[in-house]
Order: sequence, then C-alpha cells, then structure tokens
Amino acid sequence: QVQLQESGPGLVKPSQTLSLTCTVSGGSITTRPNAWAWIRQPPGTGLEWMGAIHNDGSTYYSPSLKSRTSISRDTSKNQFSLQLSSVTPEDTAVYYCAHTNRRAGSRANEYDYWGQGTQVTVSS
Repeated sequence: QVQLQESGPGLVKPSQTLSLTCTVSGGSITTRPNAWAWIRQPPGTGLEWMGAIHNDGSTYYSPSLKSRTSISRDTSKNQFSLQLSSVTPEDTAVYYCAHTNRRAGSRANEYDYWGQGTQVTVSS
C-alpha cells in the first residue's frame, strides 16, 4: 500500500517561498501510470488542487496558482516537492500530498492515497 508523508516548515513569512516535501513509500514515483499531487485546504474552505507531477516527470498546474507554483521530484529518494513563491496569509492552509493511478486531474476524489497533511501558516 502506498504511503505518503509531508514534511516542511510550519511557519513561513509573507513574500517568502513555501517549500514542502512528500516522501513516498510502498511504491515508486516513477511507476506508470501514476501522478502525485499537492492539494491544500485553507481554513473554513474546501480542498484546492494545486498541481501534480506524473511518473514521467511532466507537471500540470492549477491555472490560478501556476505563476507561483513549482513541483519537482527526487527519484533517488522517492520524493516530490512543492514550492510556492511570494506567499501571503491567504496561503495559510493544511497542505496534502496525494496519489492517483491515472493522469492527474484537479478533483480531490480522483486521488486514492493521501498524506496526513501538514499545517502551514503564513505570518510575520
């Protein structure tokens, strides 16, 4: 069974870059067909899909976040990472990494395995 675990700072200052890593076990991030996504949930709102990286390394981003988002991977560590630049307090959320065994989609219910989530607060 695939397991995912998010890690990274819980507090980021405004205008800085938020960086999170997802460590995957129980499966390889390069096995096809797989996609690995970042999804967040701001307080009091629903889940927001941010983007994903496919098993071949190709990436796909939410249009609303594309200019500030970068997803990359380290195949030697079986990890993938999120960078979100120029953060504001509106980026405060619980951030999840998630898996699907098909091409990445933007709906949360397409993802079958999820990390526990990590709280990130943007504040000075």
